Amino acid sequence: MNLDFDKRRKLIIIFITIIVLIYIIRLFNLQVLDNDYKTWADSNAFLKKTLYPSRGVLYDRNGKLLVYNQPAYDVMVVMRETTAFDTLAFCKAVDITITYFRKRLAEIKNKFLNPGYSSYTPQTFISQLGNKEYGILQESIYKFPGFYIQNRTVRQYNYANAAHLLGYIAQADKQDITDDSYYVRGDHIGKTGIEKSYETYLRGEKGAEILLRDARGRIKGKFEDGMSDVAPVSGKDLTLSIDIDLQAYGEELMKNKLGSIIMIQPKSGEILCMVSSPTYDPSILVGRQFSDNFTELVKNPYTPLINRAMNGTYPPGSTFKPAQSLIFLQENIILPNTSYSCIGGFPIGGHPECHGHSSPLTLIPALGTSCNAYFCWGLKALLENKKYGSRDAAMDKWRDYMVAQGFGYPLGVDLPDEKRGLIPNSQFYGKIYKDRWNALTIISIAIGQGEILTSPLQICNLATTIANRGYFYPPHVVKEIKDVSLDSLYTQPRKTGIASPNYETVVEGMRLAVTGGTCRGANIPNIAVCGKTGTAENKGKDHSIFIAFAPKDDPQVAIAVLVENGGYGANNAVPIGRLMIQKAIKGEIPESDLELEQRIKNTVILRSVIQKN
Repeated sequence: MNLDFDKRRKLIIIFITIIVLIYIIRLFNLQVLDNDYKTWADSNAFLKKTLYPSRGVLYDRNGKLLVYNQPAYDVMVVMRETTAFDTLAFCKAVDITITYFRKRLAEIKNKFLNPGYSSYTPQTFISQLGNKEYGILQESIYKFPGFYIQNRTVRQYNYANAAHLLGYIAQADKQDITDDSYYVRGDHIGKTGIEKSYETYLRGEKGAEILLRDARGRIKGKFEDGMSDVAPVSGKDLTLSIDIDLQAYGEELMKNKLGSIIMIQPKSGEILCMVSSPTYDPSILVGRQFSDNFTELVKNPYTPLINRAMNGTYPPGSTFKPAQSLIFLQENIILPNTSYSCIGGFPIGGHPECHGHSSPLTLIPALGTSCNAYFCWGLKALLENKKYGSRDAAMDKWRDYMVAQGFGYPLGVDLPDEKRGLIPNSQFYGKIYKDRWNALTIISIAIGQGEILTSPLQICNLATTIANRGYFYPPHVVKEIKDVSLDSLYTQPRKTGIASPNYETVVEGMRLAVTGGTCRGANIPNIAVCGKTGTAENKGKDHSIFIAFAPKDDPQVAIAVLVENGGYGANNAVPIGRLMIQKAIKGEIPESDLELEQRIKNTVILRSVIQKN
């Protein structure tokens, strides 16, 4: 009997101990871990309002205001404080339907859709209320318990240009909130472009205002006369490197075409314009129409949301030949006077025919006439040269030089999601061909075809590097941040490891291409332009490409133009490049080129592309 009593006593003690532990854990959770009761208690006495800072504004390089802010208003709701009211009157005031009203309340209370939901804390019911609706609601807000108006700002644009570069702002999603505790549900964050990459500078710091409530929840003034309030700190203003007039002109030239224009100042790496076509007016992605307009852009078959200038990758075609020339010269595979024969093209493998020219020819006229055969012979000589010890070593040496010239990896532009392109190495081809390959197997890379992929930004950077005779600054679009030093990344030149005299030879070849070669259409009076055309093979009509810099001996601009399905480089890319160079250097288009300008503006390629598809 004593044994049974001892067992029962121990079981009772254990049972009581478990119950006590459960209560202790629950009390700890309620009083320490769970803020709901504290929030509820505070919300009875106080209303804590977030004060949102003014977002930093954006200027172009000439001080023209591009992006600024104007007041906007969010309708907030504290679910715990809502009581019965005239919902029809509320819906009429904010111009919504009863169905939407009920749907929105359900979404707010759904913890799956609204993580961290608490009925004690303010929730965004409607964002960015228009001025008209704000005025109506402000007069009657006292009739709708639990609802109040939160002041914010929204972006406004002085120009309908540079949408891809500037980017847009949208509500922070679950991942944004998880990644950065600064954001809560209903906050806005830069999603693309400058708005995203410089978000931490632009957003500023939030403030807070604490208001006292009476027993009925009515606001009675500021807590401690505002001593506990925290003022918001405005975001930093940014001066961009772009010239908005040049940007707008480029977008006009590219209307009804697919492709891009990039212009860089070689001496600094500053991007003067970055055109991606088709584009859109950035002001349509602001306010309550954001969702509808964004959906329309997503559905557009021409994908206007993609920044083709840095997110599109293409075979560079013959614009790649100057980069090949520099490697051949640096590695002593050829000399400037080394000649190769051309019988209308490279005789092995059935590669595209060359433009009509003399044969044999040396490097400078080979660049001027864009001789395919010359560069195929040059690559074959490099990959078969015994000084490297093996085919793979020669291939990797070639690849290293290409990477040093800015290909194969992101250049580090201060915009998000830059594509790296593709520069193959020996391992890449070893996997494809199971090590059974040679120079002739991959000879098409000699003329910028085959597996080679580059972005328009990268081929513009090649023109910049040649203009500087062997170095470049990483391209960037922010010129100045108010009261902040720019990242030294953009002030340190990157050298290619190729000697300057080799660049002088290539410069002469690119000058000949303009004065008497494949891009004679870029021969501008009183401006010594050096250029190179490219015709990139494509499943449909070839892409038209042109790179150039000018003037030859004191380069002010480097440019890359790519027109998808535009045919030969001379057809569309060269005339656009000619006009853009004149606009940038002279500030205007001479009367002699006004007819050319009108022809380019009237050229429609989008229609022919969609019909072909």
